[in-house]
Amino acid sequence: MDWLGQVKWDAQGLVPVIAQEKSTGDVLMFAWMNQEALQKTAELGRAVYFSRSRGKLWFKGEESGHVQEVHDIRIDCDQDVILLSVTQRGHEPGIACHTGRHSCFFSVLKDGQWQATDPVLKDPASIYK
Repeated sequence: MDWLGQVKWDAQGLVPVIAQEKSTGDVLMFAWMNQEALQKTAELGRAVYFSRSRGKLWFKGEESGHVQEVHDIRIDCDQDVILLSVTQRGHEPGIACHTGRHSCFFSVLKDGQWQATDPVLKDPASIYK
């Protein structure tokens, strides 16, 4: 059976994806893939997502230079979530988030409010032009 056909795509033809840093286990980001994005990720060894807001493939790092090298692609037991084991590469290798932080999960709920706990490593205005 075709491995792509075993993925349980949602009504829009998408599957949720978690990118996890291989060396630390940190969860870097959450995104979506369509079938073409997942196939290209497997072929290229580089994370390719589907941008719902732009309605097209998003080669991680195409603007920022913050590319994700993919070491491992896993699927969960229900076959409806993908987990990527990645190494964050690029001009500033530790940045995965468009806010200039290491991870997109930089806010923690404390005393009923979301508080940013991780530092900005590079000003996003200098990353995206």
